[in-house]
Amino acid sequence: MNENRPGSMSAFWMPFTNNRDFKANPRLLVSAEGMYYKDVDGNSVLDGTAGLWCVPCGHAQPRITAAVSEMVGQLDFAPTFQMGHPAAFDLAEQLMDYTGHKFGHVFYTNSGSEAVDTALKMALAYHRARGEGGRTRLIGRERGYHGVGFGGLSVGGIGNNRKSFGPLLPGVDHLPHTHNLAKNAYSRGEPDHGVELADELERLVTLHDASTIAAVIVEPVAGSTGVLVPPKGYLKRLRELCDKHGILLIFDEVITGFGRLATPFASDYFGVEPDMMTTAKGLTNGVVPMGAVFSKAHIHDAFMDAPAGIELFHGYTYSGHPLACAAAIATLEVFREQGVLENAKEMQAYFEDALHSLRGLPHVIDLRSIGLVAGIELAPIAGKPGARAFQAFKQAFADGILIRVTGDIIALSPPLVLNKQHIDELFGKLANVLKNLD
Repeated sequence: MNENRPGSMSAFWMPFTNNRDFKANPRLLVSAEGMYYKDVDGNSVLDGTAGLWCVPCGHAQPRITAAVSEMVGQLDFAPTFQMGHPAAFDLAEQLMDYTGHKFGHVFYTNSGSEAVDTALKMALAYHRARGEGGRTRLIGRERGYHGVGFGGLSVGGIGNNRKSFGPLLPGVDHLPHTHNLAKNAYSRGEPDHGVELADELERLVTLHDASTIAAVIVEPVAGSTGVLVPPKGYLKRLRELCDKHGILLIFDEVITGFGRLATPFASDYFGVEPDMMTTAKGLTNGVVPMGAVFSKAHIHDAFMDAPAGIELFHGYTYSGHPLACAAAIATLEVFREQGVLENAKEMQAYFEDALHSLRGLPHVIDLRSIGLVAGIELAPIAGKPGARAFQAFKQAFADGILIRVTGDIIALSPPLVLNKQHIDELFGKLANVLKNLD
């Protein structure tokens, strides 16, 4: 018996997993370094997904592991309610630098889900602090993913994530998604068609009245639903409409933040500044859970005009945890000193060409990419949605590459430190998988 295998797997109720299928034939990872995992049998597995979108700098980065090791021996925990520790403030200043000082403040959470719920609460409380407490409505988007808190589920638009949990939050509406296979299949970067879909916000304003709407939240690039890239001009039009009607615009950059589009954030790539931005994942290179909400100064300042006392009754025990702060500071150092964004920019075109070389393979009905993220849409098996992509996922792992699937879409988002050999291996093995699918 392999001593690395657990004696039993029954007690762990696994998240977002077909538990019965997995435990019948488990895929167990035991170590990682650079671009590769090692599985329980000692096989190398090329990481084509940056873990779960969250390891932009590659695995076991010495600078990050050393920083966390040092901090755990120095300060294992410190509360940030009515007190603090230096690393939390140091990180906040560095994050302001990293955003180019487009935001004024950062609020720490422990995950993307918590960051989203925090931003939604901030939006509601902000309007109330300004004397517009009637602005309680939140607008999300169909096929959007904003985590698994009740706020994020409510503004999210993926049916399977919502249907088991009741009516969710009241007063929420949704924009249509932007996916259009008929007009935009095989796009490179932003597709040409669909900017007019942003004008659906005008319809919702007419329906509900602008005075009732607090915020619109969208992913700049919808990730978990299968890599949906916004049409040209779409995000700028949303910004214009939100400004026109006094509505806050929130970008969920949990996936796109920290280099996924070869820019610090998707807001930099698209040249559109939201009022708030939610982040997590790449913030600490996946080493320690952490999320953050970036806010414009005017949002923060609206709370500071209140009578003396606690301005926002919200926070988490582990907000600004010392280990997370150490990991995040070290991650920013790796980005700067090892040219992570520069490498991502250099690899973009090669990655895109490799993706589009898959055109014409069996069952492939669309390929789309932006930065270092790609979506491969497969024709579903009749009566078995998702089965074909899940078969691809299993075979890919057996062949030594880690991909991610959602429905019948394969998503790729490798660490940003990859080189051309990694791209060749990833797409070469994936091509063989696709050629042999049922």
